[in-house]
Amino acid sequence: MKNVFTILGSGSSLGSPWINNYWGRSDKDKPKNHRTRCCAHLKFKNLSILIDTSPDIKKQLIDNKIKDIDAVMYTHEHTDQTSGIFELRPFFWKNKKKIDIFANKRVLSELIKKYTFCFYKRHGYQPIMKANRIKKSFLIKKDKDILKINSFRVHHGLINSTAYVFNKIAYISDCNKIPSENIDKLKSLNYLIVDCLREKKHPSHFNLKDALNLIKKIKPKKSILTNLHVDFDYYRLKKKLPKNVYPAYDGLKINF
Repeated sequence: MKNVFTILGSGSSLGSPWINNYWGRSDKDKPKNHRTRCCAHLKFKNLSILIDTSPDIKKQLIDNKIKDIDAVMYTHEHTDQTSGIFELRPFFWKNKKKIDIFANKRVLSELIKKYTFCFYKRHGYQPIMKANRIKKSFLIKKDKDILKINSFRVHHGLINSTAYVFNKIAYISDCNKIPSENIDKLKSLNYLIVDCLREKKHPSHFNLKDALNLIKKIKPKKSILTNLHVDFDYYRLKKKLPKNVYPAYDGLKINF
């Protein structure tokens, strides 16, 4: 049985194109420039785990033929990472079991405040999710299958976001700085999936130069740039990247 990591969505907060059909510098006729909001999925043995629930989660799961979800790990509370949470109700109805939600204290508090009905009984509706506060290292289990996850904070503008590392894969979708004490946690990676919003500097995201500097510093075997703005055309960006660095696209799969 293959363990598979899937980039469900590779776009920034407005996706590509924007709602007004703005494509920026991307060629709209090229499929890999069609980007839904940032989100990922990992299948480990019989475990099915989401990282974030984007506004496009319904399309993302259908397009990738994902028919079950056991848990969700949240990077942070911003709308483009969380607003698809209510779409997960059918998995609770199917399995008759609460979906485990993993996040830090601040993110759990925000989720419970905004989506109270998911966590507590309201107006006759049963709660469908269980909140789990993450530690620096934690386990996600299903029967005999156990996945160990390491987590640490990264800066994302005015807030912190969470980076997740498992099986020599790191996922850092929203970040503009990694605290020096956490850099060593990214050593010896097979894959780094990292934020790369645009070429110009941004106050809460890595730009291309930032992302490439990080890659040069930690030297993963392969790197994938995600959270891509419409200014990035997949094919033009791919041509200018160093060896073993690739732009993300919706549906990109990694076997691990």
